Amino acid sequence: MSGAQSEIDIAVTRSQVSAAASASAERVLENVSKVIVGKADVVRLCLVAIIARGHVLLEDVPGVGKTVMVRALSRSLDCEFKRIQFTPDLLPSDVTGTSIFNQRSGDFEYREGPIFSQIVLADEINRTSPKTQAALLEALEERSVSFDGVTHELPSPFFVLATQNPIEYEGTFPLPEAQLDRFLLKLAIGYPSPEDELEVLLRGTTGVRVDDLQPVARPEDLIAWQTEAAQVHIDPSLYAYMVEIVQKTRRHAKVYLGVSPRGGLALARAAQAVAFLSQRTYILPDDVKMLCKHVLAHRMMLHPEARFQGVTPHDVIDDILRDTAVPVGVAGK
Repeated sequence: MSGAQSEIDIAVTRSQVSAAASASAERVLENVSKVIVGKADVVRLCLVAIIARGHVLLEDVPGVGKTVMVRALSRSLDCEFKRIQFTPDLLPSDVTGTSIFNQRSGDFEYREGPIFSQIVLADEINRTSPKTQAALLEALEERSVSFDGVTHELPSPFFVLATQNPIEYEGTFPLPEAQLDRFLLKLAIGYPSPEDELEVLLRGTTGVRVDDLQPVARPEDLIAWQTEAAQVHIDPSLYAYMVEIVQKTRRHAKVYLGVSPRGGLALARAAQAVAFLSQRTYILPDDVKMLCKHVLAHRMMLHPEARFQGVTPHDVIDDILRDTAVPVGVAGK
């Protein structure tokens, strides 16, 4: 068999494996839709973040289904789930864990905190002190917790969905830029349409509840999806396209602080996950354009005068996308 033929056979086999894996991931979305009505795009983006080994910041008003969505995802993936309710008096050790004296052994033993779970809901993260918020930094980025000079690895897979209320600011502590940069995506669920809200009411009395959902995948499957997604091909022209977009956020007249290199890496990883869920082994320019606002907007700081004029990071990204040439003839591999 020639080398060229061997490469073709390998590519075909990989494409078949990737298609089967992404079809399995689609079953997770279908399962979640049994309890979440009309928010398929948001649920898909959350799964994109999990597959891209990232985390999500969900900013929305109470009562729109944030907790239900993340619980439905954890049950569908058969992952261990824990919820941390952030309050002003929450201590870092309440999140990461602490040492407990064992009277039998006469030694202090480390007791893991609730961050040691595969899927964690960090509810109202902006209501806790900056010291406790900072305790999450290492966990989000390094996927480990250091305590008393010892590093403790977090479970795999590991995903944090943090929520914050955009309306009430009294008694809150806005997340610093360093911590915002740790979240792959920033999303909002939004209120349902009248038709969807009617369906929510009907399901609330007769429909499937979160606790009734059955797993349709395993944590091992999710780890395999993450591996498959990381192998999705990115054409060099698309790397250049993403770099140009990120660079323009730093040069834009209305931007005080542009997107960091971490933001460019996040955009590439998220685009690979989107392509994987679409059963493709390569990304397209549309994948990048669709993700830009979700991945980049929360990593930018605008000049005060721009904010006073009502300009938003989304407006800036729209300007940049209009001003950036889209690669043509991008081929898969």
